[in-house]
Amino acid sequence: MNRHDDPLRGLGPQARRTFLRQLAALGAGVAPSALPLATLLAASSQVAAQTAGGYKALVCVFLAGGNDSFNTVLDTQAGPWAAYQQVRNQAPDSLALMPVGTTADRSATASVPARLGGVRPLAISGASLALHPSLVKLAQIHDTRRRLAIVANVGPLVRPTTKAQYAMPTHARPAKLFSHNDQQNWWQALSPEGARSGWGGRIADALMAGSPQATFTSVSISGASVWLAGEQVRQYQLSSNGAIRIGGSGSTLFGSAAALGTMKRVMTGTRSDGSRRVSGLLALDHADVVERSINAEATLSGALAPAGTAPWGTPVSGTATYAADADPLLRWTHPLTGASAANGLARQLQMVARCVQAAPALGITRQVFFVNLGGFDTHDGQNRRHAELMAQLDHGLDYFDTVLAAMGQSANVTTFTASDFGRACTSNGDGTDHGWGAHHLVMGGAVRAGLHGRWPTLGVKNVANNDFDSSPDQLRNGALLPTSSVDQLGATLATWMGVGAGDLAGLFPNLGNFDATVRNLGFMA
Repeated sequence: MNRHDDPLRGLGPQARRTFLRQLAALGAGVAPSALPLATLLAASSQVAAQTAGGYKALVCVFLAGGNDSFNTVLDTQAGPWAAYQQVRNQAPDSLALMPVGTTADRSATASVPARLGGVRPLAISGASLALHPSLVKLAQIHDTRRRLAIVANVGPLVRPTTKAQYAMPTHARPAKLFSHNDQQNWWQALSPEGARSGWGGRIADALMAGSPQATFTSVSISGASVWLAGEQVRQYQLSSNGAIRIGGSGSTLFGSAAALGTMKRVMTGTRSDGSRRVSGLLALDHADVVERSINAEATLSGALAPAGTAPWGTPVSGTATYAADADPLLRWTHPLTGASAANGLARQLQMVARCVQAAPALGITRQVFFVNLGGFDTHDGQNRRHAELMAQLDHGLDYFDTVLAAMGQSANVTTFTASDFGRACTSNGDGTDHGWGAHHLVMGGAVRAGLHGRWPTLGVKNVANNDFDSSPDQLRNGALLPTSSVDQLGATLATWMGVGAGDLAGLFPNLGNFDATVRNLGFMA
C-alpha cells in the first residue's frame, strides 16, 4: 500500500492505536485500505469524538422556500445602504426596510415597511450590520448573550467562482441553479435532487460507532430530510408531540392492553410464544422493521421528560392536561397585528430539547436534528409575509436558546439556518425571485459571535446593460454569487462535532477545491 493511500496518515500514535482497536471491535480482519469508506470514517472519526468527549448536537433549521437574506441581515454603512435603498425602493411596493432608529408607524398599512420601524443594529467590531426589525431577540442573543454568529453569503459551490468565471460554460458550478428542489438538495446533500445521503447523515456515520443507540443519532421533527440520511445511519422521525407509535398511543388499544399486545404480534409476525409466523425475505424484513420501530418508540418515550415541565414547557396546575399550542412559551406575537399564535418551529425545537435531555440515559454522545419553517417563497406579499416569518424564527430560536441555557447545554448544541437559496435583490413588484447566496445564522454557546466570511459588495443596476456591473458579487438580477460554500460551512460544523481533519473530504466532496486556509470559516470556538 502506497503511503499516500494510508487511511491512518495524519493520526498520532495514540490515535492510530485507538483506530486499530476500533477496527478490531468492528470485526475487521482485513487491511484498512480494503475497508469501505463508511467503516473507516466510523472508526477514525470516533477517535476524534472520544478525544473531544461529552455530548454535542447539530440542529439544522431549514427555511423552506428561499429566505430573503437581503432583508434579514443588512449593511448600514452609507454606501451599501444607499445601494440597497435605491434597488429595493421600487414601485409599486417598496421592499426597503427603514433605517436604524426609525420609530414604528402603527398607522401605516401592514404591507408598508414603516409599520415595522427601523432595522436593529448589531454590536460588531469593524462592521455596521443590522437585523430585520422582527429579529428583536436574536439581536440580544448576539449583543448580550454572545451566542449568535452571522456567516456571510453562503451557497452551494463546486469551487471558488468569480463573476467572470460564472459566465464561462466550462467553469464547474452546481447543476440546476435557482430550482427549489435541486437547490434544497445541494444545500443538504451537496448534489442535485436524487441524492441518497446528506452531509448531516454523513457526519452521523462518522461518529455513530460510539453510540449504543445509533437509531436516535439522526432525528427529524419535520418529516424526511436528505440532510439526515447517511450511508449507515437512517433518520428517525418524530412529531412535535414525541415518538410516533405504530398501532396507537398509550399502553392500550381500545382500552385493552391485551388487544394492543395482539396487534403488535400481528404487525411483527410473531406468535404469543415469540416464534415467527411469517416466512420469506420480504415478509421477515418488513416484520423486523416494524418490530424495531415499536421497540425504538418504547425506548425513546421512556427516556423523554414530559413536555409540560420546566424548562421545556409551562407546568399546568391540578388535573389540567398540558396543551403545547396553548403554552405561552411556545406562542409568538405577530409583529404587525399584535396577535398571538402557536409557533410550530418552537414546538419542533421543544422536541429537540427534550431529546437532548434524554441523550445521557440513552448513551448517545453525538446527534444531528432537522426542523423546518416553511413559507419563504415570497414572490409576492413579501413585506407582510417575511415580517411574520422573521418573528416566528426570532421567537423559536430565542425559546430554544433560553431552554438550552436552563438545561446547561448551550455550549453542547449548535443551531444553524439553511435554505433553498437567497433571493434576488431586485423586486418583481411586491416580492422577490429566486437567487443564490445568502447570509445565515449560527447559534450556540460554542459560537464566536460576530461576522464571519467575506461580506459581499452591493451595487446598483446599470440600466444600459441590465447588470449589476458595479458589484463583483451580484448577478444580473442582483442575486448574490456566494463567497463561502456550503462545504466550508458544513466542514466547520463537522470539525466542532469531532470529525477528524483527514475525514472531511469524504463528507464534503468539494472541500478540496478551496484553499486550506479558508476551509474552516472560524465561527466555532
